[in-house]
Amino acid sequence: MDKKFLKEIRIHARAGQGAITTASILGDALFEEDKFSYAFPHFGAARMGAPMNAFVRVSDRPVRLRSQVYEPDYLLIIDPTLIRGFDVFKGFKDEGVAVINSEAEISLSGLKKSQKIFFIPANKIAQEIIGRPLGNTAILGAFCAVTDLVKIESLIKAINKRFSGKVAQQNVETAKRGYDYIKK
Repeated sequence: MDKKFLKEIRIHARAGQGAITTASILGDALFEEDKFSYAFPHFGAARMGAPMNAFVRVSDRPVRLRSQVYEPDYLLIIDPTLIRGFDVFKGFKDEGVAVINSEAEISLSGLKKSQKIFFIPANKIAQEIIGRPLGNTAILGAFCAVTDLVKIESLIKAINKRFSGKVAQQNVETAKRGYDYIKK
């Protein structure tokens, strides 16, 4: 029997920055590829701006594990200010990949050389396209570019299911710009 495929993604953000939407869209994109996915949030203090996490598990079999993700394969850091106050890299796997929303590289300590870190000005991209600094779809586009976990075409389908009209169009363009930012 084949070994079970299971990857875990942890998203760090503040409440109101779209982490739940990010997890939901990513889960739907993975589902588009006939993978089993489970996306869910975890809140600390239930107030706008409070640090929070969202998680996505993906497997080739139904996902039954319902706990938080403690040893992520992938990290999506929507708010880089969280790096200063929280150990966002706690449990980060040795071969892990992180995508961080930042216009400039941030000096990070304690990481292993085998761990890959990508910086993307996601909020800047979103501001230019959507008119608001909500860079989650740009981060998801970048995630498609740095991993082979999900294709950009699947992400676009998931975005079009989540949103409609102009909002969908703007978020698709933002995701594509995030993807292209990494690929160039």
